Amino acid sequence: MLGLVRITDVSPRDGLQNESGIIPTADKAELVRLVAASGVDEVEVTSFVSPRWVPQLGDAADLLAACAAAKPPGVCYSVLVPNDKGMDGAVAVNAVHAGLIDKISLFTAASETFSRKNTNATIDETLDRFRPVLKRAAAGGLAVRLYVSCAIACPFEGNIAPDRVADVVRRLLSLAAHEDYARDANGGRTFANVEIDLGDTIGAGTEASTRRLLEAVQSLDAWAAFSWCDRPLVLHLHDTFGRAAECVRAALQMGVRSFDGSVAGLGGCPYASTPGHRAPGNIATETLVRAVIDAGFTTRVDPARLAAAAAFARDAVARSRAAQADRDRARA
Repeated sequence: MLGLVRITDVSPRDGLQNESGIIPTADKAELVRLVAASGVDEVEVTSFVSPRWVPQLGDAADLLAACAAAKPPGVCYSVLVPNDKGMDGAVAVNAVHAGLIDKISLFTAASETFSRKNTNATIDETLDRFRPVLKRAAAGGLAVRLYVSCAIACPFEGNIAPDRVADVVRRLLSLAAHEDYARDANGGRTFANVEIDLGDTIGAGTEASTRRLLEAVQSLDAWAAFSWCDRPLVLHLHDTFGRAAECVRAALQMGVRSFDGSVAGLGGCPYASTPGHRAPGNIATETLVRAVIDAGFTTRVDPARLAAAAAFARDAVARSRAAQADRDRARA
């Protein structure tokens, strides 16, 4: 075997956030429990976003409280925080349940149009929002994930040049490497696990475009200076056209050892859908693990337990959609 690959499952957050029917908090907590028990290295549990914008995730604090007692040793729990207010929610949870949240995630994009539509801010403005959050993460000893959406293509601007993505990554690395953020008061590294997570938001990637993207990022001078981090580059793939597994293989050949997946392939960018056809979502964690193993690498995941988590996820979503359809018919 060629080495160990780190697997993050994002189904409780990215997989569920676009579901129109509200899934009960208890079902979400059970999904987190099952996914964590499968042996994945990290579970992206939820996001502290405004319930007005993402009603599905309005129970973030309650969900985390429900997950606190059953967190397996060695599994990282992460949450998305879009801004300083979102960070307030994460800090409040850890004040009650010490160490429950291990990592916070922030997101920007390589497309100005997507950034404005998704965050109501330019790329520059999103990076400015990161500064206070990074300082608080450093003070709280939290690891940090920095997402870059539309790393291969944008639903509005089309293909994104790899150099544009690399420029955003360069600016993110500059933020993360700033002395106030990357070192504690004694000069030690605070962000020992800073990650750059490149997102193929609409699933447009191919083996060739994945290679071009990674070549551009890995050739940055700043990337070499960032080598003290542990597995600093993550790939977040959507399987819209069924090519995600080939992108995984290409990335493994180029040294990437950390990937995101979502059990049962839950999720999917709403901008990639068409009328009457919902776009396939994130690469299924089951597909991701198979691709990694077929390429000669290993993971910590138990396939049988992962399959049980995927079956539960499909059932929970089916029940939620059926209940939402009943409500819609009742209002008609």
